Amino acid sequence: MNDKIINFNNKLINKTPKEILNWVLQKSKNPILTTNFRPYECAILHLCSIVRPNIKVVWCDSGYNTKATYLYAQKMIEKLNLNIKIYVPNQTKDYRDAILGGIPSIDDPIHKKFTEEVKLEPFRRAMFEIRPDLWITNLRKGQTDFRDSIGILSQTENGLLKASPFYHWTDKKLDEYMKENILENEYDYFDPTKVEEKRECGLHDI
Repeated sequence: MNDKIINFNNKLINKTPKEILNWVLQKSKNPILTTNFRPYECAILHLCSIVRPNIKVVWCDSGYNTKATYLYAQKMIEKLNLNIKIYVPNQTKDYRDAILGGIPSIDDPIHKKFTEEVKLEPFRRAMFEIRPDLWITNLRKGQTDFRDSIGILSQTENGLLKASPFYHWTDKKLDEYMKENILENEYDYFDPTKVEEKRECGLHDI
């Protein structure tokens, strides 16, 4: 992380998520927000829908989400009037199940190929087509070792600025935000590329 971003992070640490979001959006012409509709995603979706209603919301749908997640996603898309852009794998779930034999375990060498097909390739395709100058996420400190190492602002390997307005917020603070804004969580969520909660799938260290 370069010194400029470190300095910005120090200045933003006491700002509210809305203040952070307003600040980064002032410098952006083509921002995107990524989501997977996991628990607490509704907070960043709601905030962005207020500050920048037409922001492109990218959802890389692996095809392995639970029924509850799909129903919840549709509910949030309609409730917040999201400008959703859905990207899916080039292969169908049935095709992949036949060739790979289902979801491979994380210690199986095939798991890397599986992750590439269901998440990384669709994400890179989205980034290539949209070509954003800012990537907004709901990453938070305490989720994984990698996420503990970044900050409110960080950069991808190719220099794209990434902003996580709720980075320093706890579940308790997010619960209060959700109650205040009449939002709800959906906990029946599954990511086939992560398997373990504290494990990164590779998307955020691209």
